[in-house]
Amino acid sequence: MASDLTSDTFLASKKISDEIKADLAVHPEKYTMLTGDRPTGRLHMGHYFGTIRERVALQNAGVTTRIIIADYQVITDRDTTANIADNVHNMVIDYLACGIDPEKTIIFTHSAVPALNQLMLPFLSLVTESELMRNPTVKAEQEASGHALTGLLLSYPVHQACDILFCKGNVVPVGKDQLPHIEQTRQIARRFNERYGHVFPEPHGLLTDAVEIPGLDGRKMSKSYGNAIALSATEEETAKLIKKSQTDSERMITFDKENRPGVSALLTTAALTTGRTEQDIAAEIGNDGAGALKRYVTESVNAYLAPIRERRRELEGQPEMVREILHEGNRRANEIANATLDEVREAMGMVY
Repeated sequence: MASDLTSDTFLASKKISDEIKADLAVHPEKYTMLTGDRPTGRLHMGHYFGTIRERVALQNAGVTTRIIIADYQVITDRDTTANIADNVHNMVIDYLACGIDPEKTIIFTHSAVPALNQLMLPFLSLVTESELMRNPTVKAEQEASGHALTGLLLSYPVHQACDILFCKGNVVPVGKDQLPHIEQTRQIARRFNERYGHVFPEPHGLLTDAVEIPGLDGRKMSKSYGNAIALSATEEETAKLIKKSQTDSERMITFDKENRPGVSALLTTAALTTGRTEQDIAAEIGNDGAGALKRYVTESVNAYLAPIRERRRELEGQPEMVREILHEGNRRANEIANATLDEVREAMGMVY
């Protein structure tokens, strides 16, 4: 459904998203945005160009911004929480280095906000098993992990609804494949309001214009594929990754995603980090071959990431400050979640 760019459902969602974007520019104060990531490893350039850059822009435009580090979601399809504390700490550093401002944006973790997670209980009563089973993300995540379908993975869309609704989020930046999650959240909010009284807004997906940056092998950039350039990588590590990326035997450099995925992925990476087009870069390198292309990409990426890396190094030297930012974010998130849960319990007649 969501992948069909001509479906009525998608076109209706896009129309609403376009209207919100136009209104955002005039009335940013009307909107509360919730977004986040699972701390399964280091954030990489795919995250930056896919979501983080957009979050910073919305934050700076005056939209109320909440970012969740979804640590409980790590165990939807994994049997261990090894390295999770380090991953969370580095995720906060990455956010700050990329321009997330803790004065404007609350950064918090699932596990530190009990009232958010308690919303799962009433929300689960508002959805059926078949509705959860139909969610395409649940099926895709299960297939990708090869893991048995856990109760937490099955109820992942409900947990995401808790994330969005605990802070009365009304916009969520998403790609088209995540629209079913937003619809599930809207459905939960609507059913709660109809059954118990109006507490929650019905949020809308804010369809992002972000370019999906390919990994160094032409596939989607992913930690699990080993084809990602981490924001925390050094210049030398970046150079090594790019140098060993797979291209092909043809010397002339051309942009052809279908037939030359490796070369095209490098060209897209260079285009995103220089503001040029893939075709212009390919024409400039011409018959100089893959070696020249890789050198160009390495220089472009390292120049683009230089200010983020410099800020990262400063933050790495201030671990107590980073921890305090997260602790303060958790404190503020708990205030919001407790107030929302109080409203929920009152609406349900459960204040004794």
